Amino acid sequence: MAAPQRPHIRDEMNFERPDEGKTVELAKNIWRIMPPPPSGNVYLIQDTLKTVLIDSGVYTTFDYLAEELRKLGLRPQDIDLVINTHEHFDHIGGNPYFSKTALIAAHRNAATKIELQDEYVTHMKEYGQVGDDFSVHWWLENRNLIWTGDYKLKILHTPGHTSGSICIYEPFQHFMFTGDTVVRGEILTPMLESGSAGDFVNSIERLLTMKIKVLYPGHGPESTDPDRDLTWAANAARERIREFRESQAVGGKRRIQIRAGSQEA
Repeated sequence: MAAPQRPHIRDEMNFERPDEGKTVELAKNIWRIMPPPPSGNVYLIQDTLKTVLIDSGVYTTFDYLAEELRKLGLRPQDIDLVINTHEHFDHIGGNPYFSKTALIAAHRNAATKIELQDEYVTHMKEYGQVGDDFSVHWWLENRNLIWTGDYKLKILHTPGHTSGSICIYEPFQHFMFTGDTVVRGEILTPMLESGSAGDFVNSIERLLTMKIKVLYPGHGPESTDPDRDLTWAANAARERIREFRESQAVGGKRRIQIRAGSQEA
């Protein structure tokens, strides 16, 4: 039997943006808002009990986000809950605009970094983002359940891209918001500061045991073939681990890779 083909790993995060500038209704009462780069996707759930944002984009695109909410008949103060999928600037930057009127929620491993504005992990200033109130009111745990009305959102801690990454699963409708844990197509999201390729593989393998019909990622369009994209991501991460292990000289200096560059330790 031939050995399985190794995945080709693309280091650049070159996401498709076919609906940039458009707000798209993905399912009943669920919209994807795609602000201009460098913002990640923002998802709105306008349900009967709670109105929820999943991620808040970057600080500098808030006016765009507010205008898209206005088109849907909402003001920023109408948002009840903002859930951050992880602690990076392109997913948490809009938090200060909601923190006085909405609950801000993140996994506890992300909340510590968001509240302290841990620049080593969040990269806010590095990308020219600012903000004054990054309080996290609800420190989420694995398997928390949030009832919005028609939907029940199950929090799944999926470390890998970062230590505080979560996916948000609807166990009855079988869709999942994945943040930067997995995206559509053959793109391996990088394991950045606080992340781990080993944790990533474990997280993806757990997701592969679940019934998922569609993935709503933190960048780019939705995936309607979750098994394909999850399997590819797990195999690509294994390949990244193998390549890094084989690149280390036995008994030599350990090299720590940081994004596209590297530094000796």
